[in-house]
Amino acid sequence: MTLSTAAPGPQSIHRGHLRPLPGSHAAPGPRSLRLVAQQEGLLQVHTAPFRGSFSGVFSQALRSAGLGSRVLISQFLKGGVDQGLERSVWLCGRLQWLRPAVAACLAEPAEAGSASPEDRAAVLEIWDYTREQLLAGELDQLVLDELGLAVDLGYLPAAEVIEVLARRPAHLDVILTGPCMPPALLAMADQVTQLRRGF
Repeated sequence: MTLSTAAPGPQSIHRGHLRPLPGSHAAPGPRSLRLVAQQEGLLQVHTAPFRGSFSGVFSQALRSAGLGSRVLISQFLKGGVDQGLERSVWLCGRLQWLRPAVAACLAEPAEAGSASPEDRAAVLEIWDYTREQLLAGELDQLVLDELGLAVDLGYLPAAEVIEVLARRPAHLDVILTGPCMPPALLAMADQVTQLRRGF
């Protein structure tokens, strides 16, 4: 079998490059560009007229962690398991789930006398840790369950919560859930989803 090769012409491709035409000047080599695309995070609100609308958001957070995202879920008023910061739960190796170390779910105003100083301290412990993680910039997704209700009931200071959320890293997805959302939190949201109880 005989292979024939044609002599390379002035426009032939040689090792992946075009040879310049006779008398033309070679163009400078390609410049190396480095593009870093970082998706901008959203502040989403999922609200409902009832407590317990958390399960869909939890599923989304768990899926994100399974795909490699670093996720923190902070439930501010859910109790009954005496969890606290020291006994936080880790799922998929990348999702940390926090609840305050309280004997039962908190539903009454912090100043009504039914909430003990220990209950208030337990909620603040979760908030302090959550704020630290949010501002550190290492999270990909943050779920704040019943944050608005914790503000409304007086467990968390509204001005501080709003100021911290305003300083969130640009890439971070923040999801607020719960039955009560103060107008200032709704005004910050990029997306609001309202769930309704089926009949």
